[in-house]
Amino acid sequence: MKRRSFLTTATLASAGFTTLLVTGCTSSTKKNEDSVPLGDSNEAFELDEETIGSLREKLTSGKYTSEQLVQLYLKRIEAVDKNGPQLNSVIEINPDAVTIAVAMDKELKSGKSRGPLHGIPVLIKDNIDTADKMQTTAGSLAMAGNIASKDAFVVKKLREAGAIIIGKTNLSEWANFRSTQSCSGWSSRGGQTKNPYILDHNPCGSSAGSGTAVSANLCVVAIGTETDGSIVCPASVNGIVGIKPTVGLVSRSGIIPISKTQDTAGPMARTVTDAAILLGAMAAIDQDDTVTLESKGKAHKDYTTFLDANALKGKRIGIEKKPQGNNKYINALLNDALNLLKKQGAVIVEIDYFDKINAFGQAEFEVLQYEFKDGLNSYLATANAKVKTLKDVIDFNSSNEDKAMPYFKQETLESSNAKKGLDDKKYIEALAASFEGSKSVLKAVFEENKLDAICGITMGPACSIDMIYGDRWGGYSLTSPAAASGYPHITVPNGIVYDLPVGLSFFGTPYTEGELIGLGYAYEQASKKRLKPAFKPSFI
Repeated sequence: MKRRSFLTTATLASAGFTTLLVTGCTSSTKKNEDSVPLGDSNEAFELDEETIGSLREKLTSGKYTSEQLVQLYLKRIEAVDKNGPQLNSVIEINPDAVTIAVAMDKELKSGKSRGPLHGIPVLIKDNIDTADKMQTTAGSLAMAGNIASKDAFVVKKLREAGAIIIGKTNLSEWANFRSTQSCSGWSSRGGQTKNPYILDHNPCGSSAGSGTAVSANLCVVAIGTETDGSIVCPASVNGIVGIKPTVGLVSRSGIIPISKTQDTAGPMARTVTDAAILLGAMAAIDQDDTVTLESKGKAHKDYTTFLDANALKGKRIGIEKKPQGNNKYINALLNDALNLLKKQGAVIVEIDYFDKINAFGQAEFEVLQYEFKDGLNSYLATANAKVKTLKDVIDFNSSNEDKAMPYFKQETLESSNAKKGLDDKKYIEALAASFEGSKSVLKAVFEENKLDAICGITMGPACSIDMIYGDRWGGYSLTSPAAASGYPHITVPNGIVYDLPVGLSFFGTPYTEGELIGLGYAYEQASKKRLKPAFKPSFI
């Protein structure tokens, strides 16, 4: 079995990009056409492509208040997400968002500033607990009504930083760990999220709503979570920046789990600068998540200090010598990127590692099934949901099949529930093969080649939405090596093919987020590949 990727629910093909569902593709230079107007108006959104920094300037100057920013983004969500193109990326609005904004305005007026996120509207994924009036459901109808008693640690950090959580984003149900035939971005509670570049195409998952919302300017930044690809894939195919931190840099307390070995939350933004700002607010030691103790002395409060336009100079960047796929347009984007890296002073080193990592795919899936059962049962035991175990979730779905499972079923939930405890010999062996095996391979590759990072195409362009037969992705994917090993990973926009975005990845060794942010920033500033979505109705 090839490595299973949890950015989708189907095994990634290795035969090349020809398996990707892009029927009717034309050239990479084709212009966006037939864009969908925003609601009832063709007027441009006045906060289009704003950044945390630019919004802070407007707040400081008095041009806007936080209350006005919140109202503008809520109006934008209504116009674009619920009406107009109907992106369906926001699953729930925070009814207290305006009230919180007023309180943040009062603090600013009194001279108190909590930092760069003070008064900034953000969205977070609907598997992250908020002790407010919003539900936390992982997109599942079985979890409807679950209002957390306590903020997730990362939410606590956001609130302390003055960020205003204006709502929660839709996701692939159970973070894409329900079925092997699922359609990314679909949940029984939230429906199907769309890609804002071409509306009948996939936003990738599981952080589909966060990726789409940021790209479509429904917020300035958002929080996603990843087990394998669930931040970097939706960032890539939605034309934005995503950072999957080292497992241990950001707390998982209060986040509906899949894997204690691989899970992490991370920032999603339109610029590397904004992602760096958000990461600094998120990274902290949490006594309730002991893995974060490993980050002591390795984390940074301010990752913007790594923003250096010359950061690529002299860096050794590894590139897999075997082509990721055979699509000439995508390969041309990679070649152009490599040439730009060289122009910026980087040294490109050909390496051979991906097949070795891919060999651990079955072991990774074993690990995640065991850990999902263990982690979810622990979460549900103290949650305010009606279901108290994974078995309860399975039974609910079976009893409400027409609503909960109209397109694909729950074989991954069922196979996970059949696993024994974490003391089972099979789990221990699989963990050694997947986690330790991946780390061992990558450690050797980095050391032997004296690499600063490994680079490649993050993900091929979005496949079509297909809720009946599920996702169909091609051979371009660089999600699993960093995910299975717990290493950090950043993706930045790298251009457009078939009117759809493609990202470029850099991943490194543990706790090198700062260095990766520097590389991503240097490439971003030299390339300027971010292109706003045009809400094209269909591929044809």
